[in-house]
Amino acid sequence: MAEKKEIYVRLLKPEGSLYEGYALAIRLPGVKGSFSVLPRHAPIISQMEKGKVIITKAPSGEKEEFEINGGFVQVLNNEVIALVE
Repeated sequence: MAEKKEIYVRLLKPEGSLYEGYALAIRLPGVKGSFSVLPRHAPIISQMEKGKVIITKAPSGEKEEFEINGGFVQVLNNEVIALVE
């Protein structure tokens, strides 16, 4: 079985989508410290605080940053859904 090298990311705010696409990694500002999510990450739900979300886009490796004021993130089945303010 081929190993997944990308994770699907949806970064959503109340007004609409900030980012939707594949990524090599995503860095999130958790309330207990920032953390990274890579492909095949274990399922989690976490609260986020004010800070930067950094998405490393696939396949280019280009980084895109978003300032957020908090929110929640779910990682499940190689997909990240982040609801942010």
